Amino acid sequence: MAALVRPVEGRMIGGVCAALARRFGTSASTMRIIFLVSCLLPGPQFLLYLALWLLLPSEKSPAATAW
Repeated sequence: MAALVRPVEGRMIGGVCAALARRFGTSASTMRIIFLVSCLLPGPQFLLYLALWLLLPSEKSPAATAW
């Protein structure tokens, strides 16, 4: 299983759905659709997305690791 970090490539807004898709082995598009459908249900989905955006570390870019 991959580490839970927001990828540099494949982001749309914050990279949360791309990180979750990589972690669970699905496509980012599938994870985004699941998130959008879940927003129709009552609950704190949007707040959870914002919290994950703030708490998940961003993946290091290949250029940044050369130092």
